[in-house]
Amino acid sequence: MASQAAEGLTPEQLSFFNENGYLLIPNALSPETVKELLADTHKMLDEMSLSDHPMTKFSTGGEDGANHVGDKYFLESGDKIRFFFEEDAFSPTGELIKPAPLAINKIGHYLHALSPSFRSISLSPRNAAIARSLSFRDPRVLQSMVICKQPEIGGAVPPHQDSTFLYTDPPSAVGYWYALEDATKENGCLSFAPGSQKRTAIAQRFVRTGDGTGFIDNKGAQFPKDLQPKQNGGTEPGMPRSHAHLSNGDVSGEKKEEVYEMGEVKAGTLVLIHGNILHKSERNVSGKSRFIYTFHVIEGEEKYDERNWLQPPDSGFSKLNVESSN
Repeated sequence: MASQAAEGLTPEQLSFFNENGYLLIPNALSPETVKELLADTHKMLDEMSLSDHPMTKFSTGGEDGANHVGDKYFLESGDKIRFFFEEDAFSPTGELIKPAPLAINKIGHYLHALSPSFRSISLSPRNAAIARSLSFRDPRVLQSMVICKQPEIGGAVPPHQDSTFLYTDPPSAVGYWYALEDATKENGCLSFAPGSQKRTAIAQRFVRTGDGTGFIDNKGAQFPKDLQPKQNGGTEPGMPRSHAHLSNGDVSGEKKEEVYEMGEVKAGTLVLIHGNILHKSERNVSGKSRFIYTFHVIEGEEKYDERNWLQPPDSGFSKLNVESSN
């Protein structure tokens, strides 16, 4: 696989990310690398066994988050490679209506450790350099997955913030999102609410409960350290989300509807996603899939507790540094 120069973000890229909460980096992967990752993905899909599969569907649970996926197969996937089905790949009576390789929503969540090709990309010197540009001191990789967004049945993902699901106190998550195929309006590309990371608190957390998963109010810090509201009249961490707009100059305190910008990208593009930014994707209504590979980086020096749905393997979350890629 082609090596990557250990270059971080340019000052212009860093400024755009800090202002908008996301960044598109074209040609981050070579066509040869994209081809290899896609081939490895299709090989996993073709070799997937259904004999002992619980047929777990990946569900975001809609706007209110109710019925979000959270069974044992899902909760124990943090150090494994497992397959999660599209909800619409089944008939009303529960029969699979698509060939299995065309019915999978995503593959996760330990590709960055168990798959040599995905490990090479995830733990690369380039990604370590990007993490350093973003001021990470001890960057750790977790929740790696291929999201397939299958033709005609690839489900929509409602507006959300990644730090809700991978919470550290204070929040620190950043998503690395690689397009393995062109992502367009028709097949469900990402959309972002620019700057929303500065005005939208992490008001809830997605956690383990006694019988699965659920959302709870976040009692910890709701913004990263560099976005902590000022003491002179701004909001304090822990205040309700409806008041978070005051720290962004919304003197009325009224919650304004976010405006989303579409992020259509070509295969090979890397998209960086701030943990607080609101982003979403629409249903894939086209005849073309939208395969992407994504993982997250958190600050290893911040508190990551046992309530989070994803728990670290015995060895801990993977270190992201130059040495880890060797």
